Amino acid sequence: MDAETREIERIRSEYARRAADASRGRQYSALEPAHLFAIQSRERGLLAMLRAEGITSFAGLRVLDLGCGSGDELRRLISYGASPEHLCGLDLIGERLSAARCASPHLALVQGNAAHLPYPEATFDVVLQLTVFSSILDQVLRHRVAAEMLRVLKPAGLIIWYDFWLNPTNRATRGIRPAEIKRLFPGCHHRFRRVTLAPPLARAVVPQSWLAGYLLETLPFLRTHYLAAIRPA
Repeated sequence: MDAETREIERIRSEYARRAADASRGRQYSALEPAHLFAIQSRERGLLAMLRAEGITSFAGLRVLDLGCGSGDELRRLISYGASPEHLCGLDLIGERLSAARCASPHLALVQGNAAHLPYPEATFDVVLQLTVFSSILDQVLRHRVAAEMLRVLKPAGLIIWYDFWLNPTNRATRGIRPAEIKRLFPGCHHRFRRVTLAPPLARAVVPQSWLAGYLLETLPFLRTHYLAAIRPA
């Protein structure tokens, strides 16, 4: 078994472990105040980033969500005005895709390895990755996935990146800072924005006071994720 296959199998096993953890499922439900707070915070940051990059409409844009999971982000894009026929999602985990297909049977969803994307070159105007890279511990595989994202992106396209730079409690993941993001996507223009109140803190504070969560999130050192816009030079 080669290194890439071993890493893919490790990721599959880790997601199976997470799926079997009922407490984790509750923690990442939109009915959980801290998780809803994080979703809305990321959404505000994402829309601000898109505006800064000149995207004020999704009309006609082809979008790929890499690691689409159950399809939540794709459905949010539809609410922003994206056309369902222009949206594609890919995920490694079949069970997650089954949930996505049940909720959104009209979307083009594919099970696959992001290091070998089943799309032609220059297919997409926007490629999203939300907390995919932090689950990949193998550095070579990270670079292969990044190269594939650039391959399927149109020359004037945009990669939207959202991932954490710090998560000391989860040894099955590894955070990524801007310097590494720049190495993964060399020769590109990068715009960074630190977002998302540290989840353990949000879980302690937000159920008691949404306002306290907002105030704490204004402190940059309490934000654990980076939102990045990446464009080919």
